[in-house]
Amino acid sequence: MVVAGAVYDRGRLLAARRSAPPEVAGRWELPGGKLEPGESPREALVRELREELGIEAEPDERIPGEWPLGRGFVMQVWTVRVRSGEPRPLEDHDLLRWVTRRDWDSLDWLEQDIPAVREAVRLLPDLPQAADGPGTRGGPHA
Repeated sequence: MVVAGAVYDRGRLLAARRSAPPEVAGRWELPGGKLEPGESPREALVRELREELGIEAEPDERIPGEWPLGRGFVMQVWTVRVRSGEPRPLEDHDLLRWVTRRDWDSLDWLEQDIPAVREAVRLLPDLPQAADGPGTRGGPHA
């Protein structure tokens, strides 16, 4: 199993551009990775987002569905709230971009990620209300 995070912030979704391996370098994906032995999916996602983005994250709700990735792997996606840190490209990524409902499809996504990304974009929270204050990070209900 592979877990991925739909990291939301102010009505936007975080996309990560792969830098490795060469056959997928330059393509975009939702950040995440494979479960390691003994990990729950949530634990794996927290670890992967720390390694790949340098953030402390809190998985919220699992987006319904599983998406086949090939070689027997399936991907599950969770909405994610950033607890601390600013996302930056670390392991296996060279660029991050925040996308909206209007521009998400302008990126060259990995084909197998597109159905999951469509669902994550569909669930994008609306922009926070002014009363929430600046820098508010929203989950799926923000």
